[in-house]
Amino acid sequence: MDVRGSGLLAAGILVMNVATFGFQILAATILGPATYSAVGAMLALQLVIAVVQLGVQATAARRVAAAPGDVRSIERTMKVVTNRAAIALTVLMIALSPVIQHGLRLPSIWTALIVGVAAYPITLWGGQAGILQGERRWRDLALLYLANGVPRVVIGPLFMLVHPTETSAMLAVLIAQFSPAIVGWWVLREPHVHEPHPDVRGAVSEMLHGSFAMLGFVALSNVDILIARHILPHNSIQAGLYAAGLIVTKVVLFLPQSVIVLVFPSMSKSESRRKALLLSLSVVGILGVVGIAGSWILSGLALVFVGGHDYQGVQHDLWRFAVLGTALSVLQLLVYSVLARQHRMSSVLIWLAFGAVVVFGLRQSSLTGLVTVVTIIDSILMALLLSHSLWETRHAPASEPAHA
Repeated sequence: MDVRGSGLLAAGILVMNVATFGFQILAATILGPATYSAVGAMLALQLVIAVVQLGVQATAARRVAAAPGDVRSIERTMKVVTNRAAIALTVLMIALSPVIQHGLRLPSIWTALIVGVAAYPITLWGGQAGILQGERRWRDLALLYLANGVPRVVIGPLFMLVHPTETSAMLAVLIAQFSPAIVGWWVLREPHVHEPHPDVRGAVSEMLHGSFAMLGFVALSNVDILIARHILPHNSIQAGLYAAGLIVTKVVLFLPQSVIVLVFPSMSKSESRRKALLLSLSVVGILGVVGIAGSWILSGLALVFVGGHDYQGVQHDLWRFAVLGTALSVLQLLVYSVLARQHRMSSVLIWLAFGAVVVFGLRQSSLTGLVTVVTIIDSILMALLLSHSLWETRHAPASEPAHA
């Protein structure tokens, strides 16, 4: 194992996550609960948009890891697939911008258009990251993650201080999203070749199935903020408190992200996937327990990081959001395990859980009730996927061929 490269990747992802959540904390502080509620909803929507990014990344990483002898061919194929997906998604999101403005109650169509345009760089660098992940080029991949986080926390506060609105915040995010795409183009540049791109159709099919599964997970992990904007009393303020609490959820969710990135290539091979799953589950579980204990014992300090005194109403519930984040972090790992095994029926369970969150979430009338219901449903799904993953990896034959 490339220990130094793995360490650099972990550091790069850590810096990216700190910068990303730093931007959210600064946005919550600068904009205040009412305005930040809209920003939180748009960031959640952007995560939904990023499911195609996650789909192409997982597809590229799995294919490269499963067939290391065909790296160049797979790389060219995935570049074509990624670019086509980025263009198609961007056109779709721009066309849907009036719906986005109405659905999220945004003050301007321009804000919705900014979110739509961001779909292009987000998707593009996902495919680039997948190629590097499959090749285990951890140093170059670390650069992509750094480029995704640092510009956002540098540009964002400047834009919001000059013009403290939702549009300024999302414009800064859009500009920052082009940085990793540029870095990815640079590290993967190669002389132009006139060779055909084999199996584009197969890669597109796998990408769509992967994106469908990730869409279910991202929708499941973000629909509660949209529900909060509709059900909580004193709409903007209470929803803003819920959005602030979700910062803790996202911190716990993304804390073990480097573990998932590192083990996914091993999960793509039948002979190593069970060991990789068990090891990563242990690490993710330990990090989750630390997050829950920290947000409970040090709730006052945690409050500072979710926006300060203006969000005091959520302080005693921060540990609940950490529990939710732990359940989601384990779920995220299990979803990637499913993608590595190309088991497509598990997506149905994810979407059933999403439906349950919508149905039972809309029946709640308090912040505590909503986060509790979401956590229970996510935990049930986690138990089902975990049981299935452990059973399937236990009985899978060691000589099972990888599906490239």
